[in-house]
Amino acid sequence: MTAASIDVIAIGNAIVDVMAPADDAQIESLGLAKGGMSLVDARRAGELYAAMGPAREISGGSAANTLAGLAALGARCAFIGQVADDQFGRVFAHDIRAGGIAFDTPARPAEPPTAQCLIFVTPDGQRTMNTFLGASQFLPAEALDETAIASASVLYLEGYLWDPEEPRRAMRKAIAAARAAGRQVAFTLSDSFVIARHGDDFRKLIEDGEIDILFANEHELAALTGFDDFHEGIAALGAKVPTLVVTRSEKGAHAVARGEEAHVPAEPVDRVVDTTGAGDQFAAGFLFGHVRNLPLADCLRLGAICAAEVISHYGARPEADLATLTASVTA
Repeated sequence: MTAASIDVIAIGNAIVDVMAPADDAQIESLGLAKGGMSLVDARRAGELYAAMGPAREISGGSAANTLAGLAALGARCAFIGQVADDQFGRVFAHDIRAGGIAFDTPARPAEPPTAQCLIFVTPDGQRTMNTFLGASQFLPAEALDETAIASASVLYLEGYLWDPEEPRRAMRKAIAAARAAGRQVAFTLSDSFVIARHGDDFRKLIEDGEIDILFANEHELAALTGFDDFHEGIAALGAKVPTLVVTRSEKGAHAVARGEEAHVPAEPVDRVVDTTGAGDQFAAGFLFGHVRNLPLADCLRLGAICAAEVISHYGARPEADLATLTASVTA
C-alpha cells in the first residue's frame, strides 16, 4: 500500500451557516420555535434570509466542521459534498478552501440551491435554527474522486447524509473505494433520529467489517445497541468495531480499540456558551491523534481539548489556535 497523501477525506452535508442577532419579538413575528431546529423548504429559507439583519456566513455541516478542526491542527484534508452554482455555493467553496481543505466537487448547475442553516441568536444565547438541506442531498456517486479517497489514510462519513438516497449510494461507493485501497473508514452516527431510520444499515456495515472507527454519543450508543446501560452498550458494540469512541458530554469520553480501553474526563471550561459542534470537534481531535499513531488515551484527550474550545464560544468552528492548545499532547 502506498503512503497516504491525505490524512482525512470526508463526505458530508455542504451547508452555509448564516447567523444573525435577533430579539424575542422577531422570533415570535416569524413564527419560530425559540431555541429549536426546524427543517424548511427553499421558499421559507428565502423568507427567513430576507428577514435577517446583518449576518455572519460561514461554511458548515458536521463533517466539514470536523475537517476545519483537523486542518487547524495541521492535518491534510479533503472534502466531498454537493453545493449549487449560486451565492451560497461560492461562499462554501471559498470558505472551506481558505481553511486549507481541498474541495473539488463540481457545483450543480440547477435547483435546488445550496444548503443553508439560518440561525437567529437572541441576547440570552439561544440559537433558533432553520435548516434547508437543498443541494447537499443530491451528491451523486459520479462526483466522487476515487483517487483522492484511495490516497487518504481515513475516509470519514457523516451519518446525517445517509438519509437521502443519492448520497447514501455515493458513500457506499466511497467505502468500497477506501476498502479496495486498504484505507480505514470512520463513521459518525450523527443523531438518534438517523439511527431510528437507518440503524439496520449501520448494524450491517458493522457486522460486515466495513467500519474501522465509529463515533457516537451515549444516546446514539443506546439507540444503536438497544442497551440503556452505557457499559452494556460499550461491551456489545466494542467487540464488533476495531475502534469505538463514545462521548458523554460533561462525563468525558470513552474508547475501546482491539481490547484496549481508555477514558478521559471533560476538559474544564470557564463557561459553556454553545455546545453546537462539540462532537464534530471531538472527532477532529481524536482523528488527528489517530492518523499520527498516538496512544488511545492521547487521542481522546485531543478530542476533549478541541470540544472544550468550541463550546466556549458561539459557532461550530474553532476560533483559538488548536495546535497551541494541544501542543502538550502532540509534542
